[in-house]
Amino acid sequence: MLAWFAGQDDLVKAFAEGEDVYKIMASAIYNKPREEIDKQERFVGKTTILGAGYGMGGAKFQAQLKTFGTSIELEEAERIVDTYRETYPHIKKLWSDGGKAIDAMNKKKTIKWGKEGVITVGADGIIMPNGLVQRYPNLKKIKDTRDGNTGMQYIYDSRKGVTKLYGGKLTENICQGLARCIIGEQMLRIARKYTVVLTVHDAVACIAPKAEAEEAMAYVMECMRYVPDWAQGIPLNCEAGYGDSYGDC
Repeated sequence: MLAWFAGQDDLVKAFAEGEDVYKIMASAIYNKPREEIDKQERFVGKTTILGAGYGMGGAKFQAQLKTFGTSIELEEAERIVDTYRETYPHIKKLWSDGGKAIDAMNKKKTIKWGKEGVITVGADGIIMPNGLVQRYPNLKKIKDTRDGNTGMQYIYDSRKGVTKLYGGKLTENICQGLARCIIGEQMLRIARKYTVVLTVHDAVACIAPKAEAEEAMAYVMECMRYVPDWAQGIPLNCEAGYGDSYGDC
């Protein structure tokens, strides 16, 4: 979703063609051919792809790797993050443009951001493809003096209290929102034939007669590969299983 929305076409193509994008990233990090990437290096590449897409810095990346049992020096963590940003410059630019989108919302202006024809930044928030608006109540800019900072920082009122907002964070919010728009349309298609009982992130669980388990699985997979008109070009795929309980799937 992130690569597609940012227009990072080489990464989108790699996903669509089923290439190992984690090895591609590891190859750039360690400056060695993909076929020579080992399991640990691939893991670092995977963590980079999944973690560095929304503006994560070196210190946070270092801490994230440590939670998975991999320890690296801060300098190395910063080098890896810089490599990601150099490898995928359109994603980095998307964060910068996200900052401009926040400015526009604050000034009650309407602008376009990201892939053409997908969302609109309006005075009330981000207008999503399904017409819903992602809002940032009481959005304002303040002087941030915490943790030794001296610059200005946008904040807004969320259900968890006062929350910071910046280009990378807005990018994450919108990508999650767009993913929800897609899976929402897929769920509606599934519901035409089977009862949807549960969703977990990008997974959907439904109930079907045991006698038609294989048919139901094939139908659900077809639905989960459906691409809405506004998302044409995004690579979507899925895996499926069935059983007597959710855990068996």
